[in-house]
Amino acid sequence: MTTFTITEILDDLRAADETTRRFERRYWLSSADFYDLYQQGLLDDGEHSEDFALWAAYHEVKQDRETTLQQLSDERVKRLRRKYRGGALQIDPREPTTIS
Repeated sequence: MTTFTITEILDDLRAADETTRRFERRYWLSSADFYDLYQQGLLDDGEHSEDFALWAAYHEVKQDRETTLQQLSDERVKRLRRKYRGGALQIDPREPTTIS
């Protein structure tokens, strides 16, 4: 099982977002709509197949990292709430943990 730090997750998200945005501009289509068509096998498999495979891969990475980031955030909120003793929550800006 792979372990990710928050920094790695955010770096992967940034790279995936930049790449998917480039494809969205090129093909005038949102990544979600593209991916739906791609998964259904409705897109041509000729001239643009390399672009489509790369776009789909980066879209999948983006979805995975967004899910992982949310899981990490949810866990951190749970820990903060367990420590809560009234007043303001104290959030330390240092990277607190990894998620497997």
